[in-house]
Amino acid sequence: MPADHGESEPLLDDIEHQNNTFHPDAPLEDDMRPQQDQRQTNRSSLEMSDNSDNLPPPRKGWAKLVNKIPPPVRKAWNFVAEWSRGPEDARPHQIRPILPQIQELPVRLLDQFVPKRKHRILLYIIYCGIWFMTFSLMFRRSTFASEIKGWGVPQNLGCGDAYWVSGNKCGLDGNLCRPFNGSGFAFKCPASCKRYEVLNPRAVGATELIYQPLIVGGPEDDSDATPVYRGDSFICQAAIHSSIIKDEKGGCGIVQLVGQSQDYIGSKRHGLESVGFDSYFPLSYTFLEDVECDAKDLRWEMLGVDLAFMVVLSLFTASPKVFYFTSIVAMYWHVGMASDPPPYRSVAYLLEKLIGRFLPGMFIAWVMYDRMGVKRALTGLTAHVEKTFFWLGAFWVGALTNYTFDKIPIARLTPHDINQQPGAKAALAMIITIVICFVLAQSWYFRQEGRFIKYIRYYAFICAVLIIFILLPNLNLRIHHYFLALLLLPGTSMQTRLSLTLQGLLVGFYINGVARWGFDSILQTSYSLQGDAVHNSPLPVVLDPTVSLEGNVSSITFEWMAPPGPRYDGISILINDVERFRSYFDEGNDYTFTWERESSITLPEYFRFGYMEGTTTWDYTKAGIWDEYGRWADMPPGPSKVKRNWEESDELPVHRR
Repeated sequence: MPADHGESEPLLDDIEHQNNTFHPDAPLEDDMRPQQDQRQTNRSSLEMSDNSDNLPPPRKGWAKLVNKIPPPVRKAWNFVAEWSRGPEDARPHQIRPILPQIQELPVRLLDQFVPKRKHRILLYIIYCGIWFMTFSLMFRRSTFASEIKGWGVPQNLGCGDAYWVSGNKCGLDGNLCRPFNGSGFAFKCPASCKRYEVLNPRAVGATELIYQPLIVGGPEDDSDATPVYRGDSFICQAAIHSSIIKDEKGGCGIVQLVGQSQDYIGSKRHGLESVGFDSYFPLSYTFLEDVECDAKDLRWEMLGVDLAFMVVLSLFTASPKVFYFTSIVAMYWHVGMASDPPPYRSVAYLLEKLIGRFLPGMFIAWVMYDRMGVKRALTGLTAHVEKTFFWLGAFWVGALTNYTFDKIPIARLTPHDINQQPGAKAALAMIITIVICFVLAQSWYFRQEGRFIKYIRYYAFICAVLIIFILLPNLNLRIHHYFLALLLLPGTSMQTRLSLTLQGLLVGFYINGVARWGFDSILQTSYSLQGDAVHNSPLPVVLDPTVSLEGNVSSITFEWMAPPGPRYDGISILINDVERFRSYFDEGNDYTFTWERESSITLPEYFRFGYMEGTTTWDYTKAGIWDEYGRWADMPPGPSKVKRNWEESDELPVHRR
């Protein structure tokens, strides 16, 4: 895209001028007096030094050392330095509107019919009041759910809520998650739960799920049979799978516990695929049919309302402050309460989170406007239709990143996730290529404005700081949404169509990151990033078991080697993903465990072993199988892990009645 230069803008300050005190992102109307005489003097001296046949005589100090550089190298360096300074007639870019009469028409109409400032302020207040009331009423309707007779008001669930909490949180034999039968509750699910995935391996018998929904069981394909799901299945996803609710609107229903079940059937229904499990589990649930319940998630309707109000505001205002800060505030609450809210159980709990993040978020938004290029890009812009299309359109794309970039196979920008997620490396390479192209384009525009060297110095400093962060021991650099925006936003501080697009996108990233996740630290310990990933801790060495198939009760006895050191003081054993045995070595117990089952049970059972350190369990082995015929299949090498997913750390327990 060619640069659009204003016809009467002053030249930029010379980069080498020692008295330059202007901020690199100063708005267009700031005083930027040319230093053309000084620039010409510098150019003349450079031309003299470029002539290898007429090099000046050696001098003392630093200049003497410079003169020792070979002339071809010095000549190349001078050429690069001269090119980096930009053209002599460097001017700030300014967009010349396409069809200016049409783009400026809304503002001229406002000037004609509402000429006085106080009337405009009153009109703005009324406009924002109508906007606020419309959004509030729609949000109230979105959180409303009618009372279900005999069950009460439905309880709000997150997309990853389940009866059976992973990571041994249900205790030995699952006693902390009782009752297993004869209970249930009314629930309400948000929209768009179909996309929710587990981000680290979650074991279901010998199967490990990752980057997919966690649904175990359900009806067969196109079957009307009563669906039964394993207790650790995500309730909202299971409700979509069983046709109780729709993903587009969410909904409500009643989930009921049915106790122990077995032979869970895997099937694909309504765009969700469940996995099967050919053994038993102590807790299962189903959904009651024909329940009258009125609940809808109106996030898409709220999106339409907010988008319409922002478009009208963008077209009818020439003030960059009014446009920017109104859009920022409105989008923050839209993301936090509609499109991508953090996990919550009640509206009060949600508001507590959002209000706590609002003030620091808006302070940084002001810094972004005043000191990081937004003010410079929007000031003096008369192309209001283009502003709406490029800046505001990209702003919405960035703020709705949970939808717009959902198909990119990168769940978290960490080395662990990039290495284990299929397609992540190729996607990251493509993203880096696109970013490099944008960097080159922006570098050219900065050179045209004579500000290239200033920003090279700025980003050299930023890179040096990031390298220091990377080299810090025991800490990992984490690039969050908001941090990515703050890093790249200064590189958009000019008024071109490309800069407007990139700037709107980055500001949208910032809003989504702050409203959804808050200000998480950019330096995190390995433990904080670990989540439910494997720790690569030592695994118990289990000897060949002894199997007895005599009589009405069959048994299998395990023995294992002593732990590798005093750090590991106990062992935990999972059977069918339920902790059934926990023992500490200092209690004098033998390194043995015997499991019995009735001979009439013709189902396989899955065993996994892991060391403990106090009450903490470390990596478990993969599943060994004691099949229905009494044969034993050893555990494959390597660990599996069943711990609570780090993204669910804000979730509250599911209440039962």
